[in-house]
Amino acid sequence: MITTLARPPLRWLLPLLTLACSSGSAPPSVRESPNTPGQEARVPTPQVPPTQAQVRAVSAENNLVRPAKRDFNDERLRQLSVRPGFSINVFAQGLSNPRVLAVRPDGTVYVTEREAGRVTLLRDTNGDGRADQQTPALTGLGQKDSGVHGLALRGNQLYMVTVKQLYVADIRPDGTLSTPRELIGDLPDGGQHSNRTLAFGPDGRLYLSIGSTCNACAESNPEHATLLRVDPATGARSVFARGLRNTIGFAWHPSTGQLWGMDHGSDSRGDDFPPEELNLLEEGGDYGWPFCAGKQEVDPFVSAEPPNDQARADYCARTRPSTLDYQGHSAPMTLTFYTGSQFPTEFRNDAFLALRGSWNRNPPTGYKLVRIRFDPQGNPLAFEDFVSGWLLKDGRAHFGRLVGTAVATDGSLLVTDDSNGIIYRIAYTGG
Repeated sequence: MITTLARPPLRWLLPLLTLACSSGSAPPSVRESPNTPGQEARVPTPQVPPTQAQVRAVSAENNLVRPAKRDFNDERLRQLSVRPGFSINVFAQGLSNPRVLAVRPDGTVYVTEREAGRVTLLRDTNGDGRADQQTPALTGLGQKDSGVHGLALRGNQLYMVTVKQLYVADIRPDGTLSTPRELIGDLPDGGQHSNRTLAFGPDGRLYLSIGSTCNACAESNPEHATLLRVDPATGARSVFARGLRNTIGFAWHPSTGQLWGMDHGSDSRGDDFPPEELNLLEEGGDYGWPFCAGKQEVDPFVSAEPPNDQARADYCARTRPSTLDYQGHSAPMTLTFYTGSQFPTEFRNDAFLALRGSWNRNPPTGYKLVRIRFDPQGNPLAFEDFVSGWLLKDGRAHFGRLVGTAVATDGSLLVTDDSNGIIYRIAYTGG
């Protein structure tokens, strides 16, 4: 059953804020986010007190709207809206909480089933677009929210991460995995954001996302709310970028080599602020969380103060701004650049992003797969819907929450739905 609850406005007393603005009751200013027509595109900029001496109570409506889960069926599959020329079918089903995907050059697909603590091997041996082989490749890697989540392939090895441990296993000739070796055993605690993700960079290093423990707080552990860089041979690690609340999806542009990531904005700040951020992730960068959001905007709801007693506006001005913003509460998950040859050439080097969907917005948003268009120079231009319809029309129910994305060896796109245990396959059929 759907849960819809509009809580009374949340209020915090905010000392020592420094952005200049009117102390009257003027409405928030508004800027346009680069969403496509028909999407919620207005992202309000919050107003904050004009002087350090002034104290003001700031409030926001905190809508809790949890669309009810509906089971998958063929009729609902036919309701999905796909771009002209594309089709969508079920690649695999009957999985337990499928999350992250990794694809080998021989076509073998690995998927993490987090709640079962399992990595499963999938193969389409007859080329009909459906997995006819589904075999556990490795089990015993945690359970429930502490189960294995992120995956990264390099040669004949598969790297896997739970909340606290990073493992590596050899891939046997049949695709199953050897007994894993623990490379790291002391990753930071999970807290609210325990979904670690992994990827190998062009430098041969392993990059590992560590989310925040909280919605919005000053973390005591410097590795929380960061992207770590890890030596895959020794497990030695360092902070590559910080101020990232929960960057589950990140990837390198195939042509420029630039690293792009989608960060989750904080909750309980109204329906539209802060936005979800597409960030150009660079070494040493501070992306502002929890004190700043979007394009260096002060978050007026945080009770803590920036490091070294810095004024908030001054601190935010020194952080890295987002490059593109997307509708808040959409919950961006994995991000995959398209490098296949099946889709038309206009899709090459664009990115696909799974949106898990909101619980803190009225009306709900997300529950779809979007394309991020990049220009030939590797600059992101805009978001646009690619596959939608998992959120049913009245917004009161859904039949899919998307997580993992990957390009299959035939050039199709695979997407996981962990709520109904399905992996979808999107293919170009022409027209």
